[in-house]
Amino acid sequence: MSTRPNVEGQPTPEETRALNGIKYYADWDSGYSKQQSTRPQTLGYGLTDSPSGQAAWILEKFWAWTDCDGHPENILGRDELLDNVMLYWVTATAASSARLYWESFGPGKRTPHKVSVPTGVAVFPKEIVTPVRKWMETNFTNIQHWSEMPKGGHFSAFEQPELFIGEVREFFGKLR
Repeated sequence: MSTRPNVEGQPTPEETRALNGIKYYADWDSGYSKQQSTRPQTLGYGLTDSPSGQAAWILEKFWAWTDCDGHPENILGRDELLDNVMLYWVTATAASSARLYWESFGPGKRTPHKVSVPTGVAVFPKEIVTPVRKWMETNFTNIQHWSEMPKGGHFSAFEQPELFIGEVREFFGKLR
């Protein structure tokens, strides 16, 4: 995918795709992040107290963020989905998992820093916001592998394990 603008000052197709993802996320998907970054304990207590709430919380994310044509069972089996829910339910880790958002986006969040180690990126088309190489190069100064994947979403390693492993092998194979 080209990173050059088609018309002076206009976003590239890659940037347009990411900007559309950002707008959709802001309009429809960011509520969970805001809740977890401001009140993770409150949410955690509710999810830890209700198995149906825990299941709804997680399964909605699989519905929204996988490349599943409208139903998560099109890409993941029911047992896989329930196993994932059970990891949070049995361990009562809803609150601690939500704390990542508090620590990443809450009060006093850290400023992005430069990453100079060799970096590989696989762009899965149904990711919440697809990466844009030009934007990433500001902080990731040593991108050595970049590929556009044919399918997959936010949970790419779970929903497309063969594609994901192939990308990991290809990237690390370059570093040998």
